[in-house]
Amino acid sequence: MTLMDEARRGRVPPVVEAVAKREGLDPAKLSNLIASGTVVIPRNARREIEPMGVGELLNTKVNVNIGTSQALDDPEVEVEKALAAVESGADTIMDLSTGGDLTYLRRKILATAGVPVGTVPIYQAAVEKKLDSQGLFNALEEQAKDGVDFVTVHVGVNKNSLERLRKDPRVMGVVSRGGSITMKYIAETGEENPYYAEYDYLLEIAKEYELTLSLGDGLRPGCIEDASDRAKYMEFIVLGELVDRARVAGVQAMVEGPGHVPADEIETSVKAMKFLTKRAPLYLLGPLVTDVAPGYDHITAAMGGVIAGMAGADFLCATTPSEHLDLPTKEDVIEGTYVTRIAAHAADLTKPGVKEKARLWDLGMATARAELDWDGQFRAAINPARARQIRHRRGVDTETCTMCSELCAIRLAKEARELDNGRQGKPAG
Repeated sequence: MTLMDEARRGRVPPVVEAVAKREGLDPAKLSNLIASGTVVIPRNARREIEPMGVGELLNTKVNVNIGTSQALDDPEVEVEKALAAVESGADTIMDLSTGGDLTYLRRKILATAGVPVGTVPIYQAAVEKKLDSQGLFNALEEQAKDGVDFVTVHVGVNKNSLERLRKDPRVMGVVSRGGSITMKYIAETGEENPYYAEYDYLLEIAKEYELTLSLGDGLRPGCIEDASDRAKYMEFIVLGELVDRARVAGVQAMVEGPGHVPADEIETSVKAMKFLTKRAPLYLLGPLVTDVAPGYDHITAAMGGVIAGMAGADFLCATTPSEHLDLPTKEDVIEGTYVTRIAAHAADLTKPGVKEKARLWDLGMATARAELDWDGQFRAAINPARARQIRHRRGVDTETCTMCSELCAIRLAKEARELDNGRQGKPAG
């Protein structure tokens, strides 16, 4: 039985108890959420890792992408990036490699990362030039056997997608790599997307290995001009139908979303996805709120991520400063991880079921600041090392920060209260 099957029988497996403890949630309640499909725990049956949940009433999670390209394919560098992302607080890692020995790198990451690992099997099929039904399913099963915990499959891209794009052309067309590979396959062969046409077989493989499906956003908009078009919403409808079929089969599934979306359209987009997929966990790249900030797209994505999280997104994919420009460096990955974690936490401060716990973290920082407790501030910081480095970089050791010095508002206000309490005969404090 899969985890979803067990939950539907009223059981609370140890993996559910572990996630419930981590999230501060009643285990039976969490088991019910898994049974309904509104929470997933990506964890391959062949792999032992600390479990992590994504979905309703849980903290917003952060994924970080790493992987080789055909221009840069040093596997050891990518392993370093993966480990750096985990050290920086990433909840999951996705290996998007397209260059070099894909199998070696994937297995190395699975052996060392210690967190759920995802992949996109169609990349391996494309690199090995085995883009047919057998090649696609062989890649999927090989990666499942290796222990991959979740996979992106672009099952929402089908023959109808080509027709829709012909009738509703875009500026950027299709920017999803997996989506574009799938569309080219359909156009060249005249055949349907194998993952869509043989979805029941895909579900059988997923069920055997307890593989969580991440139903890919192959038609996500790649620029602001293309946001919220008919093609995107058509894919949402298809993905909703496929979520239903996964749940019937006892297979955990989450749904991926866009992309580039202006700030005022994000809430509508997220709520539509949630409605059409019956509240399936939602995994978003960004959304990036503008197209004109290369070098700063980790920030444009974080801005969109906060809005999306407030509207119900459950899982944010980190964007780095290298987005649209270059294969990310280790430093880019670290920066993108922290910025996306900030966005996830900012969203959690507003979300029912998690905001109370999230606000305790901010309260800890506020209390330390009120007391000019620098060690307390560093402990409460999302990146303690960076906060400490900036505090001490000029070598000036003062009770206050070097910006306010003797005119520190916190200290002056405290002294004012003490003077006032003294005149009123009240104890200070």
